[in-house]
Amino acid sequence: MRRESFEQIRSLIRQRASIVLEEGKEYLVETRLKPVARAQGLQDVDQLCDRLDRGRNRALADLVVDAMTTNETSFFRDAVPFDVMLDVVLPEVMRHNAASKTLRIWSAACSTGQEPYSVAMLIADHFPALAEWDVQILASDLSQSVLLRAERGEYRQVEVNRGLSAPQLMRHFERRGMVWRLHHRLRARVSFQQLNLTEAWSGLPTFDIVLLRNVLIYFDVADKDAVLRRMVGQIRPDGFLFLGGSESPPSGNQWQRVEVPRSGCYRRVEAF
Repeated sequence: MRRESFEQIRSLIRQRASIVLEEGKEYLVETRLKPVARAQGLQDVDQLCDRLDRGRNRALADLVVDAMTTNETSFFRDAVPFDVMLDVVLPEVMRHNAASKTLRIWSAACSTGQEPYSVAMLIADHFPALAEWDVQILASDLSQSVLLRAERGEYRQVEVNRGLSAPQLMRHFERRGMVWRLHHRLRARVSFQQLNLTEAWSGLPTFDIVLLRNVLIYFDVADKDAVLRRMVGQIRPDGFLFLGGSESPPSGNQWQRVEVPRSGCYRRVEAF
């Protein structure tokens, strides 16, 4: 792959997805984009970049960004954040919202849907009172292709084996040929929206809980801080933010850590 092709891909995904691709990642670009090139009838990544540069083809650029985006996820990923949600966060939100009987949750980088569906299963299994509430779970992602998969709620055996127990699988899924499909009652609780975290978040409500886990590690410091500062206005006072285990909000007095190791959970507090 030509050096200019690598730089072109770096620039594209930085501009479109705020993902910083480090030096020395040519092998990653080759591995992920060769299938895209072949699907377009091209010989290699260099020809793909020539077509991108020549045609200004947004659809092709979308395919490239999709291929270069990491979509690693699993049901109840990392376990501890969901334990904290069960034992601390949801009971606290239910006390706070007892009068309005509303619950708003945002999975802000949902990939193929395992995270928001895990939240929906947690609610169904442990909080029967919420069946009478107005519960809305928004799931967003930059990639339209993974959102289409998530909306279907269909997963291969290897995917349901990651994080789900046999009783959970039997309660919430039905077997359809080679895949397992989540029951409609849970799929109906989750709505999906394409959204770039570094662009405008138009029309979003204020949330009680936001899950922003394992995505900011791909951003540079300026974009990461900008997203987290905007998140202050997107979460109600005393609401909760979940980050990845290696992530933290910017310094200041807007966030108070929930003191559970490896939970990545923070409560939004009013400024003093």
